[in-house]
Amino acid sequence: MDRIQNRIDNFSARLRRAQEERLYFYLKEIERMDGAYVYVQGRRMMMLASYSYLGLIGHPKIAEAAKKALEEYGTGTHGVRILAGSLPVHKELEETIARFKGTEDAIAYSSGYVTNLSTVSTLVGRNDVVICDKLNHASIVDGCLLSGANFLRFQHNDVSSLEDQLKRVKEQDVAKLVIVDAVFSMDGDIAPLPQLVELCEKYGAWLMVDEAHSLGVLGETGHGIEEHFHMSDSIPIKMGTLSKTIPAIGGYITGKKDLIDFLKHNARAFVFSAALPPPVAAAAKASFEVIEEEVWRVHRVQENMRLFKKGLEDLGFSTFNSQTPVVPILIGEEETTLKVTKFLQDEGLFVLPVLPPAVPPLTCRLRTTVTAAHTQEDISLALEILGKAKKRFSL
Repeated sequence: MDRIQNRIDNFSARLRRAQEERLYFYLKEIERMDGAYVYVQGRRMMMLASYSYLGLIGHPKIAEAAKKALEEYGTGTHGVRILAGSLPVHKELEETIARFKGTEDAIAYSSGYVTNLSTVSTLVGRNDVVICDKLNHASIVDGCLLSGANFLRFQHNDVSSLEDQLKRVKEQDVAKLVIVDAVFSMDGDIAPLPQLVELCEKYGAWLMVDEAHSLGVLGETGHGIEEHFHMSDSIPIKMGTLSKTIPAIGGYITGKKDLIDFLKHNARAFVFSAALPPPVAAAAKASFEVIEEEVWRVHRVQENMRLFKKGLEDLGFSTFNSQTPVVPILIGEEETTLKVTKFLQDEGLFVLPVLPPAVPPLTCRLRTTVTAAHTQEDISLALEILGKAKKRFSL
């Protein structure tokens, strides 16, 4: 049998079996959103899987900015930014991002995934070295593989392991790029920025940090990992997304102007991809402004995270080393994780399981997220239902 068709058939059989057993939970249609709640097949469920950490979806200022851009520019552009698709709203977005992140300039891409894929593969190539945390996002890993550089990994958040890899690079003229997530999306823990900066300076390596899950979350005012560690202007290459805390789509890199100019003329996903739709760019710009205007949202999500995590630990759940609104709940075996997920969804919690190969075997988990949209009553209710699940399945 054709190998491609064989792979498709095997997957189809697994998918059909999961659906028949009512243990398939992905790609569910959300009919309506209402703050911290969603409607699925007519049922109102508490959302505990959203990346809208500050609850900005539907914010009136952001919606109005998108509407105004739609009326002024329409739904799209004439093509790629470098030729015929660059509008004032794109420049304004990049200026806003750069100011927010405290850098000279910024570049906006069409998605967070291609931001990492294209930036990494543009900055390094053959005979260079790129070094990654083992738990980095797939888009970073794919960018490293696409680059053709010598690809090394170090143990998760282990600076001594990173130093061992840096020591392996003997050639003085080899370009070295170290890449980490600021907040790791499966575990919710934070990269040790002070030690990373020290090592990169010691060994002459560039540092790139993906802030997809730290924007609006870390720091007193939500400006990210540098604010969290009180280390302004310490990261040469800052990456982020426009589709999590920011309720739009896209990704960005910020840094010195010469770096951004280089990327705008050499990164294939920028040069050969159509520009962000004007309403999207305008919504993203307004979102950064709202974060600074409504700092209470940052404080609320941080307080909700502490309340939820403590409640889970009081119930006896393991939440790994999470220090952020990404709160994994360890279940263990795959079958049990699926059954727990079904129970929780039947009880009205929109949660999803994370299974191998996304995580190692026997570390299957529920990846829950809390947001500024949740009230303390919401969190208490979620903990009550999770407590029932713990008793039901002897977790």
